[in-house]
Amino acid sequence: MLDIQYIRDNVAEVKKTIVLKGLDCDIDTLLVLDEEKNRLQKELDDVRAQKNELNAKMNGQKPSNEQLEEGRRIKQQTQTIEVKFKGVEEQFLALMYQVPNRISEDTPEGKDETENVVLRTFGQKPEFSFVPKNHMDICGKNIDTKKAAEISGSRFNYLFGDIALLQFALINFVMHTLTDPKIISTLAKKVGSNSEKPFIPAITPVMCRDEVMKKMDRFDPIDDRYYFEKDKLVLVGSAEHTLGPLHMGEILKEEDLPIRYIGYSTSFRREAGTYGKDMAGIIRRHQFDKLEMESFTTPEQGLVEQELLVAIQEYLVQRLGIHHQVILKCTGDMGGKADFRAIDIECWMPGQNKFRETHTADYMTDFQARRLNTRYITKDTKEKHFVHMNDATAFGIGRILIAIIENYQQEDGGVVVPEVLQPYMRKEVMV
Repeated sequence: MLDIQYIRDNVAEVKKTIVLKGLDCDIDTLLVLDEEKNRLQKELDDVRAQKNELNAKMNGQKPSNEQLEEGRRIKQQTQTIEVKFKGVEEQFLALMYQVPNRISEDTPEGKDETENVVLRTFGQKPEFSFVPKNHMDICGKNIDTKKAAEISGSRFNYLFGDIALLQFALINFVMHTLTDPKIISTLAKKVGSNSEKPFIPAITPVMCRDEVMKKMDRFDPIDDRYYFEKDKLVLVGSAEHTLGPLHMGEILKEEDLPIRYIGYSTSFRREAGTYGKDMAGIIRRHQFDKLEMESFTTPEQGLVEQELLVAIQEYLVQRLGIHHQVILKCTGDMGGKADFRAIDIECWMPGQNKFRETHTADYMTDFQARRLNTRYITKDTKEKHFVHMNDATAFGIGRILIAIIENYQQEDGGVVVPEVLQPYMRKEVMV
């Protein structure tokens, strides 16, 4: 959520952002409601002052008839104004939740993913002496979507054997990497971060209260969520959804920032609007597992923190030896309202002969923190400010499994285990 004063002072810029992000929000009505809310608040303050003045006059004595009548009038007037104020405030907050975050200066303007900008690439496409297959043709014996469909419905799957072990190898690899002070220190220095703090491992809840999801700007589009309306609970689409609110309502100490988490969670999406798309294999599932980074920083360190998270993503994928490109997303492809700056990593999938998005890194500034009321107190001046928040994928397990299987496939049907994962798998080739 933006500061209302910022909106008042930058109406044209806010309206432009709404257009660039392809959103719909009536800023003019918002400002009218803001004025009405402030007017009613002043009326409330005035009538409450009248009540205090009347109480002072009575000074604990028995009130006169005139004072009793005045008290009844003030009470009725207060109730009338409070009802009006509540109605206006609800409309005001509903519109405030529709206003998107600002956009970074380097974010390219564009209508969709075709206008994203490639920042850099790593490695080369692998060369094969045979026609490369997709992951289901290679490892379909250990990825069962048919039986899962009979039991759970479409877009679910079982993983067996070496593929299941590969998932746990990836989890261990990420956890060991992100809790290693030497690795984080090296990457932090690379991007100019002043903090070498490693990440705190977390296993997070898979359900989140609907009001908290709204504060995270992750409730909508509700058609893509599994929403248990009776319980007011939502199945999360990422560990970020319950890591982000972890310090909701708290005042952190500046000297404790940044606070960094690496969370593991099973995640859920309805995949609404994707009927018939990516039905084969495990690239677009209703249930999947993710390792997600979440970070809380001061405003001064927010942007470089995103660069650190991206550097970690690149480090992880490069250790796997997978050809990939780093993408700066344009305004029309940023997704939700909260993003200030959004970066993707796309890995090469030989079986599909194209890059596919495997990682995202989203810098939210204080947009979520204002809704969550997550603040910090400065060490020297004792001022209170909203923290800045970043989230980024370490690994979306399903998609990185596909990337490994397709990039390391062998003509005989085996799959070479990336060297960095061999100690966890205790083998060099999967069958």
